[in-house]
Amino acid sequence: MTPKQDSATWRPDYAAARTMGLLVEGREPGGLAVVLREGASALALLDVRRLGGPIASWRRVPHPAFEALLAQVYADGAMAAADALARDDAALPALDLPSAEDLLGSTDDAPVIRLINGLLAEGLRQGASDIHLEPYEQALVVRLRRDGQLAEMLRLPAHVAPLLASRIKVMARLDIAERRLPQDGRMALDLAGRLVDVRVSTLPSRAGERVVLRLLDKARAGIDLAALGLDAAADAVLRRALTQPNGIVLVTGPTGSGKTTTLYAALGLLRDGARNILTVEDPVEYAVDGVGQTQVNPRLGLTFAAGLRAILRQDPDVVMVGEIRDAETAQIAVQAALTGHLVLATVHTNDAVGAVTRLRDMGVEPFLLAATLRAVLAQRLVRRLCPQCRAPAPVAPHLAAALGLAIGTMVSDTPGCAACGDSGHQGRVGVFEALWADDSLRRLIHDDAGEDALVAHAFATNPRLADAARALVLAGMVGAAEAARILRQDQG
Repeated sequence: MTPKQDSATWRPDYAAARTMGLLVEGREPGGLAVVLREGASALALLDVRRLGGPIASWRRVPHPAFEALLAQVYADGAMAAADALARDDAALPALDLPSAEDLLGSTDDAPVIRLINGLLAEGLRQGASDIHLEPYEQALVVRLRRDGQLAEMLRLPAHVAPLLASRIKVMARLDIAERRLPQDGRMALDLAGRLVDVRVSTLPSRAGERVVLRLLDKARAGIDLAALGLDAAADAVLRRALTQPNGIVLVTGPTGSGKTTTLYAALGLLRDGARNILTVEDPVEYAVDGVGQTQVNPRLGLTFAAGLRAILRQDPDVVMVGEIRDAETAQIAVQAALTGHLVLATVHTNDAVGAVTRLRDMGVEPFLLAATLRAVLAQRLVRRLCPQCRAPAPVAPHLAAALGLAIGTMVSDTPGCAACGDSGHQGRVGVFEALWADDSLRRLIHDDAGEDALVAHAFATNPRLADAARALVLAGMVGAAEAARILRQDQG
């Protein structure tokens, strides 16, 4: 066990702590506070006492709890080390970079490696979806996207930017010498047994290469449909659509609204071992056991249309298309539905009825769309109010008008607290509207009816996005300003 001393508490290095099943959690008045994993030998306490000093208390915890504590403690330490490096220019190497091979094994770039590890660990600890490295003339700004909102995490000297970009390229197996063209790659991380895929995107900019790291927690791949938070009407429509032997089921919404997560949850319901389920995605975000997943590669000619055409020759029962973005893909998806396949796909539209218009604009004949469309689910993600500090408050007049509430209606608001990092929010919740293609709606689609007629029929009883958002506000789960932010003016 190699001692690792910091300013407050001695603890062994991460590898030793995990191997031995022993964690120095902190320091108490009488000495160290130690946690032992179930099954770990208590003899390790002797090493801790010899290297770190007296032990004030120790306790045993189950394996999952130990792994979570281990990740939290060492992520905090990694971020502290990263912050210290950011303040110490002398600790960072010069701008002259060795070759990619030397960079992998060089000890000179250890501060850069520790800095990247700290940033990744902090992003995972905070539940961030993305880490942005943004170079400017005077500084490198590191921002985290958490619950859909970007916030600055760290500001580094400008000369650090090419070092971090180069090291990340090595980790993602990108071309370290190419700085003039965008590149995309991925890498895998293991944080205390938590497997995470990281999608890497680089983009040349005026002051250097911008790097965005998308953190894809593999634990989310197995999300259950019940965990999505669908309201009763949307849940009933989606489940009914998934029982159909054929047809098209669409999920719509802007980028970052959780469409892919919904499709993965739907696949989880369909994955019963009796169906052949194939997908074509860009990219494959989560690996799902029992599902054949194909990633598009336009440079090699593997587009959505080409991939979809190919997997239809693989005898599928269910086909998932990551996105219908052109006329050719739309036509093939419709033909697949007509020939007995259940097709799940996403489309970028603002609401459920907009998906019908979008497919018609792509050239899908109304009679074919009427024959194949089964359901459309539109969704948004909104930040959930912190349950620790939310309190009743009257709705602001301008927000009352936007949400269709009476002035003076009591809703909830949050000042922020330590539990939510003074943001007032913890996590996100989905807002949904669902359209079911019954006989009457199919006749309207067949007759090329306008959006107003489709909306009047499809949502005569089911709630729209505005209704669902309003219900969450009145229930105290979502703030009025947050709900109004996601709604179009004509839905207010």
